[in-house]
Amino acid sequence: MLFEPMHPTITEAMSEGKTVSVPRAFSPGTLRRARGDLYFQRLTAACALVLPLIMIAIGLALVYYSIPALKKFGPGFFISQEWNPVTQQFGALSSIYGTLVSTFLAMLVAVPLSLAIALFLVELAPPRLSQAVGTMIELLAGIPSIIYGMWGMFVFAPLMAGYVQPWLHTYLGWIPGVGLLFQGPPMGLGMLTAGIILGFMVLPFTCAITRDVFKMVPNVVKESAYGLGATTLEVTAKVTIPYGLVGIIGAFFLGLGRALGETMAVTFVIGNSHKIALGLFYPGNSIASCLANEFAEATEPTYVSSLICLGLVLFVITYGVQVISQMMLKRMYKAWSVGL
Repeated sequence: MLFEPMHPTITEAMSEGKTVSVPRAFSPGTLRRARGDLYFQRLTAACALVLPLIMIAIGLALVYYSIPALKKFGPGFFISQEWNPVTQQFGALSSIYGTLVSTFLAMLVAVPLSLAIALFLVELAPPRLSQAVGTMIELLAGIPSIIYGMWGMFVFAPLMAGYVQPWLHTYLGWIPGVGLLFQGPPMGLGMLTAGIILGFMVLPFTCAITRDVFKMVPNVVKESAYGLGATTLEVTAKVTIPYGLVGIIGAFFLGLGRALGETMAVTFVIGNSHKIALGLFYPGNSIASCLANEFAEATEPTYVSSLICLGLVLFVITYGVQVISQMMLKRMYKAWSVGL
């Protein structure tokens, strides 16, 4: 309670005519500040609730507008690769397959490169070089995705068609099992090109966060390892990476979430074909590229509902990845804290 009976000694002093200082907690200025803190708390709480409410609203809208397609096609919508706007037959399997494969290829490119670059910038590079390269990486993160797509289509795809894909087909295509991945026409456009371009897009984000994680490792820990005779490789493998492992995995999950929903860069170079092919040289499709290509052309209600249902699938996949990542990170952080 803000107002309580005065202490007996204070009452006696006042009755005797002595000067008494009123506690600061009861001054009008303190009350005004307390009221201001309460208003500020309520305002920030209302702002914090905006994002969950927006997320719930988006999910409900996607579910509502997906109902016509789900009623017509049922669970078969998710396991069929047929996509024919003329006959009004739609299936999401080819788009789901393309989204998962292109994202997997992107992470294969981004994870080792970002880890190596971050380690070089923090552990090995001179300070001036580290600062210059770090600034360039942060600038790369600000380049619009459509620029990556245009560069991939007009510069990178011809290089893939002229040099990389023929080389891969010649030297790896004959290997049993693995060679099936390097089949298809060497057009430059396809699943492999989309995965590499997507990896280049994710790389600046994962690299910048991983670098910051490595910078947070206390110098005294690394200096202790050096003092015991450890080499740079041993300090990196046994001190730096284990100390920041939770943050590193968090950075990779953030990159994974960005790769899942990328649109324009993938649309330019993936080929946009609703067919599933094991060969990475064949054109493919992703949920985001399908929505970007076909939403403006959709006029029939079933067509529109099917596209929105694809958006719902992407929403669920992205949300599921983030939930799983948070659960993994909490468990890892708890285990790491107990280990300390």
